[in-house]
Amino acid sequence: MNMEFITKELTLLKEKGLYRKLRPLGGRQGVRMEYEGREILLFSSNDYLGLASNEKVQEAAKKAIDQFGCGAGASRLVSGTMLLHEELERKIASFKKKESALLFTSGFMANLGILQAVAERGDIIISDRLNHASLLQGAALSGAKLKRYLHKDMKSLEKILASAQGYKKRIIVTDGLFSMDGDLAPLPAITDLAQKYDAITMVDDAHGTGVFGENGRGVAEHFGVEDKIDIHMGTLSKGIGSLGGFMAGSSELRELIINKGGSFIYTTAPPPPILAASIAAIDIIQNEPLLRRSLREKYTFLRKELNRIGFNTMDSESQIIPILIGETSKAMEISKTLMDEGFLVPAIRPPTVPQGQSRLRLSLSAAHSDRDIDDLIAALQRVGKKTGNI
Repeated sequence: MNMEFITKELTLLKEKGLYRKLRPLGGRQGVRMEYEGREILLFSSNDYLGLASNEKVQEAAKKAIDQFGCGAGASRLVSGTMLLHEELERKIASFKKKESALLFTSGFMANLGILQAVAERGDIIISDRLNHASLLQGAALSGAKLKRYLHKDMKSLEKILASAQGYKKRIIVTDGLFSMDGDLAPLPAITDLAQKYDAITMVDDAHGTGVFGENGRGVAEHFGVEDKIDIHMGTLSKGIGSLGGFMAGSSELRELIINKGGSFIYTTAPPPPILAASIAAIDIIQNEPLLRRSLREKYTFLRKELNRIGFNTMDSESQIIPILIGETSKAMEISKTLMDEGFLVPAIRPPTVPQGQSRLRLSLSAAHSDRDIDDLIAALQRVGKKTGNI
């Protein structure tokens, strides 16, 4: 077969400014890493609590390798379920105050498997327009009808719910913390509408787990509606600093996903060092609340300062702070200039965000020092004035 279409497609992506390439970093995961022989300061990592390089977490992973080996060897239903998998699932269920939990190899796969198991033809999945791509792809795999409501617009959501009474099941899915805008889903209003229209609720709290709530259980805890959410999804790869995804909910829901969730059934189980690292990280989240308090103080200060000097941080309420630029080429230029000055601040472009809404995406970690943040603010102010964005 003639494969010239690949060259044409890559050329088109480059012409549109949408070409992407990998950026290999050296050194230990943290806020400072190495790129092309020099140190750079990262404001791009989802390691929000700095646990990826925590000594207790690393030690737990090393011990697990010695005791259990590096890999799980098979999928969970074959011979890949180890005692550590069940220990971590019990840990997550206890942490989330739920009856049961189930692990996936990634958060993306968790959303695919959950929705494929829960929804089917004749059901309707009602999704916030800015939900993560994995929720949309999970909905497509399920065979259910997909409808998208305007971002955080409860009138839009209710209109769809009111017209969806002919479906067998109505499933409302939303991010808890939206990964590109940094704002929170209005979970109290969503759960009220779910009760009114007899709908199932699912919250993808990938970016809120470990960060929000008095005990770090996420955005649902933050709003006091944990018991009103039917399906809690989260990741181990962000605030927990490891790798993987999970579902927390009822024992019957767990059994259903084990039997029907393709991304669970047909994937090799997460490896032992990842499991042990996650257990240790959850212990830290439960026992060291100062980490998330420190993070909250830092992102509140940074957002306030950015607004003061004239940047548009949209409706961010979290450690994810977008700086709206608009033009893709200008966002890329600013990101490159910041990299030249030693700051990794990625530019986010379509199709990840809508046309005309290209932005810089800052993500803050508890591991950032006050000096790191001050240096970033100064650099952004210099670059913003130079490019005419402030």
